[in-house]
Parts: sequence; C-alpha cells; structure tokens
Amino acid sequence: MNVAPPDAGELDALIRLLDDETPAVRTRVAERFALCGGDLSEWLASGTRSLTDGERDLLGEMLRPGRRMMLEREWVIPSGGAAALREDWESFEALLRVLSDFLHDGVTLRQPLSDALDLLAEDALGAGVVDENGLRSFLFESGRLAGNRKDYYDPRNSDLAWAVAEGLSNPLGLCLVYILVARRMNLEVEGVNFPGHFLCRIHQEGFPIIVDCFDKGRLHLQATLVEAGSDLDKAQRASIRSTADPGTILVRLLNNLASALKERGQGEDAELVSRLRGTLGE
Repeated sequence: MNVAPPDAGELDALIRLLDDETPAVRTRVAERFALCGGDLSEWLASGTRSLTDGERDLLGEMLRPGRRMMLEREWVIPSGGAAALREDWESFEALLRVLSDFLHDGVTLRQPLSDALDLLAEDALGAGVVDENGLRSFLFESGRLAGNRKDYYDPRNSDLAWAVAEGLSNPLGLCLVYILVARRMNLEVEGVNFPGHFLCRIHQEGFPIIVDCFDKGRLHLQATLVEAGSDLDKAQRASIRSTADPGTILVRLLNNLASALKERGQGEDAELVSRLRGTLGE
C-alpha cells in the first residue's frame, strides 16, 4: 500500500541523499521513494527547491520500482483477455493511461493522458475542425504531431501523454492519438494493423482512405493499395482492408514496448510488460 508522499522537509532531505554512495543509505532512500507510487511530480512542482538534471535522473530511477508496483496493481483486463476489449474503448483507454503513468519519469509535471486528449480535441474544435480529414490536417499536416524519426524505438513513444506534450511518437502512437481525439469529437477514425507500420482509415464521400500519420498524415486511396497490381503482397492487402480493434492494438503496443525497453537495457521493465502482455492471451 502507498503511504503519504514526503513533506517538504523530508523530501529535501531525501533529495540531498540521492547521490550518497553508502549502500545502506541508498537502500533506505530507495525504499522510501518506492512507497510513493512512483510519482512525485506534483509535490516537486509545489516546492521551492529546483532539481538539477542529475538529481532528476537519480530521482526518476529511484521512483521506477514504485511505478512498476502501480502498473501491476492497476492493470485490470476484462475476463476473456484481448478479445474482451474488442469494442471496449473505455477500458482500452484506461489501460493506456496506466501505461502512460508507468512510462512517465515521476518527476516532470504534465497533464494526465485523458486531460491531454480532451484539450487536444477542444483545440481542434476551436480551430473549426468538423470532420476526420480536417482533424488529420490539424494534427499532422500542421506539424503539431510528427513522427519521431530521431528516436523511433524510444519507449516513450508508447506514452501517449508524452507524445501529445512533445508532439512526437511512432506510427502506432500517432494513430492512437488520432483515433482517441476523433472519438471525443464523434468522428470515425479506424486503426489499420499493417505489418511494421500502423496506419489509420477514414472515409471521404464513401471511399475508404488510408492515412499514414507518421508521414505527415499522407493520404492513400485504399482501392489503389489493394488492387492486384500494387506492391503489397496478399497478407498486406488483407491487413489494409481490416480494422484493428482495441485488443489487437493493445497487443501490438505491448509487444513494441517490451522490445523497446529491452533494447534500452530496462530489463526489469521489459519483463513486466511482457507479463502484462501474457494477460491478454494469444
């Protein structure tokens, strides 16, 4: 069970001990931070002491075990695994929020995922967006959100709150922001589980259009992509025609995230995400 976060005096004392090399001291400090749920951003923001970059990094690492405990505690999958999420967008987004909190550094103050998506939808409405194509242009052609080409495998690409704040993500992260903002605006944007490069689909004048969010929202006529003479093989054409449900999307996101964490040397985090992936079944 989490205990109350440290008060201003205790927090200042703990921060001063962050770089103490005495094993016993480091253990006690880590144990105290582990009881805080992995996130001290609000308390840090309300304090008078500013952290150095080094202190931020050390504190973020100290808070990581607490975030792992919170993720395991709050990870609730409906009976039936991924299949049970087929139409359950509410539970799906709740799981994305839990993952976002886990991937957060616990130090930087930022908006929770749902609030960030709400505000993005409000901004789009304020800009006069009324349809799916307009939202595509607002998010991607404008450059408000862009592909993270510099660090394509950064685990934070799976943290949608970070993606909204930084304006960067991988194809799946960008598509999820598009889909979830569209749902808030009563617009229909579908996910397309294309191998190696997640895409979206919208409809214009009755025609299905594929949107490549990673490529500035570039549009492709679906009929052209799936015709026999296209460069796509049979399996790829089938994926273009299909719509990815929340359970399928979550499986893909967790697979991507586990690989990214392992590549970054965060083995314990990667193992946890892999275990959570197992709760979804095949």
